[in-house]
Order: sequence, then structure tokens, then C-alpha cells
Amino acid sequence: QVQLVESGGGLVQAGGSLRLSCAASGRTFSRDAMAWFRQAPGKEREFVAAISRTGSTYYTDSVKGRFTISRDNAKNTVYLEMNSLKPEETAVYYCNAVRPPLLGTLNWGTTPLYDCWGQGTQVTVSS
Repeated sequence: QVQLVESGGGLVQAGGSLRLSCAASGRTFSRDAMAWFRQAPGKEREFVAAISRTGSTYYTDSVKGRFTISRDNAKNTVYLEMNSLKPEETAVYYCNAVRPPLLGTLNWGTTPLYDCWGQGTQVTVSS
């Protein structure tokens, strides 16, 4: 069973920045491709960004150039640096694992692999 603990959220003005962290335990973190998801009020949870165990990254189009995902396998932690935040990105942010790209392709999985979720971290972007 994996445990995920997200942190780093908060209230920020539009155009501001935040850095989220997700600490994972109970599983061999370094083997998994990790990802960030978010869920805005009244909307379904959506994929944001992913990073493979070797550091390859993948982003949903809307955050490319503004968000950066990274990981520290020694600390079992994945990060999401978010810049130029927009009010519509107000959401609870979660981490989970995803399928890494198939060999020789850029075909990433964007469906969460772990059955459980952490509590998430609230990001509120004011206009």
C-alpha cells in the first residue's frame, strides 16, 4: 500500500508561483513514473504533468512552459514548480503514478495507477 502526502499549496495572485511537493512511502517509489493531477470544484480530476523514473517529463498542453515537474528518488518525493498561475488553475492538486511512455514512443499514460490518493493540497489563484 502506498501513502502519498501532498503539500505546498496556498493562496497566490494570478501570475504568481508555487512549488508543490508529494512524499511517497510504502512502495518502491523510484521504479514508478509519477504524476500530478488536479481537481477543480465541480470538475473531474485531470492530468497535469508526469516524470519517469529516469527524469523524462510530459505535460498537458495548458501548462507547458509554465510548470516543471521534478523528483528526488532519494527522498521519495516529486515536485511541481508552477509559475504564471491562472485563476482557472485553482484546484486541489494530487500526485499519483502513471504508466511511463511505451518503449520507443512518447505515448505516456495519464490514468492514475495507484488505487489510493493523498489528501491533496489546495491551490487558490486569485484574479
